[in-house]
Amino acid sequence: MKEPVLVIMAAGMGSRYGGLKQIDPVDPQGDKILDFSIYDALRAGFKKAIFIIKKENEQLFKECIGDAVARHMEVEYVFQDLNDVPEFFTIPDGRTKPWGTAHAIYSCRNVIDSPFAVINADDYYGVEAFKVLYDYLVSTEDDGKYRFAMVGYLLGNTLTENGSVSRGCCEMDDQGFLTSVTERTKIIKTEDGAAYSEDDGASFTPISPDSLVSMNMWGFTPGIIKELGIALDEFFRSKVEANPLKAECFIPIEVDRLLKNGKATVKVLSSRDKWFGVTYKEDKPYVEASVKELKDKGVYPEILW
Repeated sequence: MKEPVLVIMAAGMGSRYGGLKQIDPVDPQGDKILDFSIYDALRAGFKKAIFIIKKENEQLFKECIGDAVARHMEVEYVFQDLNDVPEFFTIPDGRTKPWGTAHAIYSCRNVIDSPFAVINADDYYGVEAFKVLYDYLVSTEDDGKYRFAMVGYLLGNTLTENGSVSRGCCEMDDQGFLTSVTERTKIIKTEDGAAYSEDDGASFTPISPDSLVSMNMWGFTPGIIKELGIALDEFFRSKVEANPLKAECFIPIEVDRLLKNGKATVKVLSSRDKWFGVTYKEDKPYVEASVKELKDKGVYPEILW
């Protein structure tokens, strides 16, 4: 089996945050959330990172993150390009938003031939999460079905006081395998726990804060690339028209499709570490305090690199 690689999705525009949150420091030493993820991945066993970024951000990203990481592990860059679409598709006037997380992973189709983990660049997943995912990837192979994995978190531990978030809401069986994933693009924290909206905030439906959610920390075999290509073909043929400026193709939706079709299984891996992230600028003080606490406990050295 080939050595697993780490794929980091860092091409998002950060519209809700108001800038390139991937390069915003979260400690006095100038470390970003992504630095801690890379540090955890390295000590879990990962030896190569593939960064999915926008071409126009390449130099800035390398200076702020990539060059430091390259001193410790192999680094490769892939560009998620708005123009990376099928020949039959015409990009709608005014479209600037990327085509979603499934499209981001498909952007790696020419560089991935081994098992791989997927993470967001602006989420903190914790030490244990990388360890359990790496151990899964080096010990599991496809065998007639795709054998994927996902690190699951409790919804209540992934919400912010400062606005809505998007989460893949999951169900699993008593053997610990995922049975369904439903992408909820507008979930808010409430006095009673949490609620989601399917009509852009006009109405909300309560949801338990103990619900299992995906934070886009996945373990995939290379076969997912072909499946995402098929999904994106359908997406560009029939899905964009309904929402030409904002339609996106999401990983959880396509994983759910493969589950329903009996083509894949997804083992749910658990981590006792607490997730945190910066969806909004107002989240940053909490993240900074969380990083300081982790350093004070000795989870991380004062200076990472």
